Amino acid sequence: MTGAPPQELSGTGLADAVRTVTRVRGRGRGRSTLVAAGLLVAVVVMFAVSLSIGDMVMPLGKVVETLLGGGDGGSRFVVLELRLPRALLAVLVGLGFGLSGAVFQSVLRNPLAAPDVIGISAGASAVAITASLLFQVSGLALSGSALAGAVAAGAAIYLLAWRQGVVGQRLVLIGVGFGTGLSSVVWYVMARSDTTDAHEAYLWLTGTLNGRSWGQVWPLLTTLAVLVPLTALAARALAPLQLGDDAAAGLGVRVEPGRLAMLGCATALAGVATAAAGPVGFVAFVAGPIARRLVPGQGAALPHAALTGALIVLVADFGAQHLLPSVQLPVGVVTSLIGAPYLLLLLARANRGGSGG
Repeated sequence: MTGAPPQELSGTGLADAVRTVTRVRGRGRGRSTLVAAGLLVAVVVMFAVSLSIGDMVMPLGKVVETLLGGGDGGSRFVVLELRLPRALLAVLVGLGFGLSGAVFQSVLRNPLAAPDVIGISAGASAVAITASLLFQVSGLALSGSALAGAVAAGAAIYLLAWRQGVVGQRLVLIGVGFGTGLSSVVWYVMARSDTTDAHEAYLWLTGTLNGRSWGQVWPLLTTLAVLVPLTALAARALAPLQLGDDAAAGLGVRVEPGRLAMLGCATALAGVATAAAGPVGFVAFVAGPIARRLVPGQGAALPHAALTGALIVLVADFGAQHLLPSVQLPVGVVTSLIGAPYLLLLLARANRGGSGG
């Protein structure tokens, strides 16, 4: 008899706790959906602005009419051949880099673990620049060489970081050193090349959407149509892995195969984005943290990171086209202006916290 009331109270408390957790999760999912919708709307608005504003300003109604098959020859050329492929490429490149960076940072549990920091983009650049300047490779073959370089660099960094498994901090440090060595290869090849060719290669290394056409859009769209679902499938193991390897193994997750699958998808995403527009700096680095701040408590926030990356590249490319009169800057110049201060802020916070070395 004396034990009955405590059991009843315990059951009531448990029910209250379950209801509280359910209510909190519901609010979190509601905020997550609302933020995703807001980011999508922002991407659509920026996409429309990119199609409407340029050397020839076109009303939005005329842009829509042209997209639906109407309009005169001049508007069709401007919208369909000049602006639409560039804007689409900005969205796809931003999506690829944003998703890749968020996966790297979440799997390795390190905010510095972005493909442009740990040597993945450097691998793509080294192989692409060597193929272009020394072997005169161009077109789809050049894009393929950039993807192959990213995958090869990712595999090499992973193997060098392997010590009965992979620790995020070790992989980041090895990746930074590996990327520095590959950057030396790039500058050596450029120093031995013709000045004009080296200048074009330098613009590509900055990350640019200038002069891009449908020839770059379709291959990237096709590969992302395969890689994004594969990444979503592999990311089912991400939440347990963020609890730690032992906890994930206790939950029945195959730790190393799961980690390798996600890192492979993230490497391929960075590789195809780099192949299309060059190593656009800092997009992968900042998209994930921004997304996670927008939806705190929602884990890696991969869809939000992808949309954030797309929005960053769209805004940066619009600024690159219109910040200076009569000059079109490479989009990587503008993204670096966004990302470099964030990197300095991150390092300063780590230093104040006693982890900056």
